[in-house]
Amino acid sequence: MRTQAKADGMLVIVTLFWGSSYLFMKMGLTALQEFNLIALRFGIAFLLAGLIFYRRMLQSDWKTIRSALVLGTILFGVFASVTFGVKMTTTANAGFLVSLTVIIVPILSSIVGRKIPEGKVIVGVILAIVGIGLMTVTSSLAIGTGDMLCIVTAVCYALHILTTGALTKHVDSIALGVWQLGVTAAIALAFSFCVETPQLPSTPASWTAVMALSILCSGVGFIVQTTAQKFTTPTHTGLIFSLEPIFAALFAILFLGETLTLRSYVGAATVLAGVLVAELDWAKMLRKRKRGASVECG
Repeated sequence: MRTQAKADGMLVIVTLFWGSSYLFMKMGLTALQEFNLIALRFGIAFLLAGLIFYRRMLQSDWKTIRSALVLGTILFGVFASVTFGVKMTTTANAGFLVSLTVIIVPILSSIVGRKIPEGKVIVGVILAIVGIGLMTVTSSLAIGTGDMLCIVTAVCYALHILTTGALTKHVDSIALGVWQLGVTAAIALAFSFCVETPQLPSTPASWTAVMALSILCSGVGFIVQTTAQKFTTPTHTGLIFSLEPIFAALFAILFLGETLTLRSYVGAATVLAGVLVAELDWAKMLRKRKRGASVECG
């Protein structure tokens, strides 16, 4: 239990880093263009992780490299959509909308497996849709471009999670994780050269944003997540990760001065409720409660 508590604590710290990533993206985008920021973020993370795990990387076979090309391409889709999305919506909205990944994963799994989603997933989806509507739909019944891109991010991230699960079974997962960072950086750099003017950060704030995104949110975040998940349960992991949008909103309010309307608060709470409903094992919780009640009666 003590080991699991430590693992859960590590995952809370990772979730805190990921919640702060929306703030750092906002900061970085004041001085850097979108693809440029992604290339720097993942390029630095790749170099640092590569220095630590260079022996594993030297032993990588073609299967690992091929898998990294697939995952890195999907990961680029994740961060391209979220980086542009964050620029066009609030940090708080971005955090809550990207958290829809937790609901989209079981939906995609059901589609691939050709089976009806669990009842709790269906309820979670309904709550999430209502919450999204409250948070994003304007008086003209349209969803903002930034909000839509963040929803696309959630879909891409869910696809990345499922693909990772399929591709890591027969390769070195750490080497694969490092190589995918490099692939993402390379694709972003190519796009940056095509449509932007790549440059290094020019202000202390932009350097802080890039290094925080590279070291804390990408490098440390992915490595600690992989390590900690070996010592805790999927349920604990999912519930801890559901804190990400709350941290994102908190950072936005404290450091960016963002404010939420009452409707946005209700929408955010509804989205979070949908995530929790889909994530919790309600049947197991009811069984534990009944066993506890039986013991007390006995």
